[in-house]
Amino acid sequence: VYKRQVLAPGKRGLGFGVGSEPLPAVFAAAGASIVATDAPVETAVREGWRDTGQFAADVERLANPGICDAASFGELVSYRTVDMNRIPGDLDGFDFCWSACCFEHLGSLRHGADFVIDSVERCLAPGGVAVHTTEFNLSSNTDTLESPALSIYRHSDIAALVDELERRGHRVSPFTIAPDAHVLDHFVDLPPYHGDLHLRLELEGFATTSVGLVITKSGGTSAGVRPPTGQ
Repeated sequence: VYKRQVLAPGKRGLGFGVGSEPLPAVFAAAGASIVATDAPVETAVREGWRDTGQFAADVERLANPGICDAASFGELVSYRTVDMNRIPGDLDGFDFCWSACCFEHLGSLRHGADFVIDSVERCLAPGGVAVHTTEFNLSSNTDTLESPALSIYRHSDIAALVDELERRGHRVSPFTIAPDAHVLDHFVDLPPYHGDLHLRLELEGFATTSVGLVITKSGGTSAGVRPPTGQ
């Protein structure tokens, strides 16, 4: 978002599934107005996110005075409950939006892909930028996990999503898998995991890492907008 010049005073950002991450405070410290969202509380309880500190129930949980002073944070950051499968229609016209390893939890591989498309076409102003990260399957491009709680994206799934976005007129930064250049690239952490010093870990039998998509919305306005998921 820095490189695309959409993070500055007067810009508007929308975060999905923010949990307790510091990004709302980071972006507010740069002067952007932020709407931070997280799942309905019943979803957070059912999935165990509240018990593990991965859920924000209100804006106070997102305050981080070491990053953004209280006055600026209170002025620039607001909070809403949002179901990522059904984004409210009034969340639109943003300069940027983001999610950090969230859309793999939306019910299926297709649900996650639909969310990414909706976040671009429903929420961004023309030229706005979406940045979304997700879990990525390093073990197989055929077998994977797809379940209501977690779906792990393969290279073929990401490539299909990129193709769909580009066919709809949006620009996606090149999706590349970095070469094994670090000692941690050769280490797959196993449950119960050893902490933060891992780039790869085993999830349900698959070696996974995290990957990101950077998408710039086309200059058009509403052409190609999908109907909401499930309708």
